[in-house]
Order: sequence, then structure tokens, then C-alpha cells
Amino acid sequence: MHKLAARQRTVAEAVEFNGIGVHTGSPVTLIIEPAAPDTGYTVTRMIDERRKVGPVPVHFSRVTRTTLCTTIDLGDSVSVATVEHVISALSGLGVDNAHLVLSGSECPILDGSSWPFVEAIMETGLQIQPASRRFIKIMRQVLVRNNEASAALEPYAGRSLDLEIDFDSKVIGRQRMIFDWSPRKYYDDVSRARTFGFVRDAKILRQAGYALGSSMDNSIAVNDEGILNPGGLRYEDEFVRHKLLDAIGDLALCGLPIYGRFRSYKGGHALNALVLHGLFASEANYEIVTADNLPDTFDALDDTPQGMDAQPYLRSVG
Repeated sequence: MHKLAARQRTVAEAVEFNGIGVHTGSPVTLIIEPAAPDTGYTVTRMIDERRKVGPVPVHFSRVTRTTLCTTIDLGDSVSVATVEHVISALSGLGVDNAHLVLSGSECPILDGSSWPFVEAIMETGLQIQPASRRFIKIMRQVLVRNNEASAALEPYAGRSLDLEIDFDSKVIGRQRMIFDWSPRKYYDDVSRARTFGFVRDAKILRQAGYALGSSMDNSIAVNDEGILNPGGLRYEDEFVRHKLLDAIGDLALCGLPIYGRFRSYKGGHALNALVLHGLFASEANYEIVTADNLPDTFDALDDTPQGMDAQPYLRSVG
């Protein structure tokens, strides 16, 4: 492993995003700030000019709702929803530490993928930090089920996701993707996959207070005949790729990157959270290791998108 691949990383500078929440429909500003080594992902919610809540860890133990998105409880009756896309971007690019500052109750949806976050992080660059990367190494299988749906974490010499979806829709149907993680593969194969929804469900969701900001600018609209978005799909199997994008964000809420394999069939936010609870139910399920203790073949952090491994993407070592 290249010595820099074993070091922690944060964003080199603060980067700001402005948009609306896909469920609230309300304007919101998100700032991703650099964070100290070993702090992981944290979030602060600005309530008004005089009050804020945070920083608190973006952690699975704080997940309070998994209906259509992942929602984190910050305490004091304050929450932040739809954290999975921005956390997916950070995790997918190999960022270990970052602090999120939000002006509202939901992260901006932007184009419905993690692509805008990825592009901005790449432009800003990453700071190599003077601390070794740590991983949660899966030591034995953890399996959770909900009727037909299942999710599992299991030992594996690397970082892999094997995800399958099966929708009662001829437009989507059954799709599977096996993904061996590296920043380059995340950039190329996952980051541009958008969230999606069925037109038939739109009225019911909005009556229930969801998808108030949803549009074809930030979601793939599916009906019985096909895709309504004028530009069509970005990937032939964009649906399973977006589910994988979500899973990467949800699994990052365990606090450290996972060294092992994740498998999911007809899963989603709820099962992603449940499998993390199962993982930490017993210390025999995992071991915390540093990158130096992993096999020499684990060099995925060196496999970066074009331009990412050059200045200014990787800044000086602290």
C-alpha cells in the first residue's frame, strides 16, 4: 500500500451548496468543512442566528426515520434528513473526516445523485492528515431480514458491495450490481445515479408530507410505460446504482469505513441501519484495525479518478 493511502483525509477547504430539500421543498444551505483526524462525520444544524444544535456525530445510533431517506436526530427535538447522498460522496471518495453545517432540516437534493458533491470535493481537494486510517473489519457474518428483503455484512479481503433490487415494474425489474470500492470506481460507476420514484405514488407521498421538492430536475420519474425524464437514464441500470449509492452513505454511518462485504436483496435505508445495529450487537462481529494492518493488496485509495491524484486534489501532508 502506498503510504499516503494509509493516512486519513479531510476536505482541504470549506465548500458550500445551495438547493432545496427533496421532501420539504424548502431552500437550504449545506457547507462541508474540514474536520480534525479521528472525528469522522459530524453535523451542526443552524436554527437561527442565535441558536444551533451540534456538532454531533452522523451515526447510525441517531437514525430515527428511514422512510424514503435517512434522518438523524441531533437532540433538542432537532433532526436532519436525507444525509445519505452527501455522506455517500464523502465515503465514496475516501474522505475520513468532515463537518456538515446545515441551515435547514434536510440536505439539499441538488440533481438527485451525489455527483454535485463529488465534483465540488474534487475541485476543492483533499488534505492528507497525520493519522492512520482506521477500518471496521468484519469478522463474522451479520444477517438481517424483513420478509423477502435481506442485508448482510460478512468477512472479505477488501471493500465490496453486492446489491440486488427487484421491483414489480417492467421499467425497472430485477437489477444487480457488484461493486469493489475505489474512489475511481465510485466516481465513474456510482456518483451520477439519481434517486427515482413512481408517478403513481406522487400524490399520496405529497399528501403525507414527502417529495414536496421532487421534480424531474432531481429525480427519475417512472410510469408504467417508461422514463419521463427528457434525457433518459445516465446508466442503463441507474436504479440499482442509486440504491448502491444510498447503501454506501448509510453504511458510512457506522463511524469508520467497513473492510468486508455488504450484500443486500430488496433492501433500503431501514435494513441498512438494521444491519449496523446487528454488527455492533456483539464485539465478536468486528475488529477495529488500521490501514497498516490490512493486506498489501488493499491499495484502493491509490485508484483515483483522472486528476484526483494530482495537485490540487491531494494537498500537503500535515
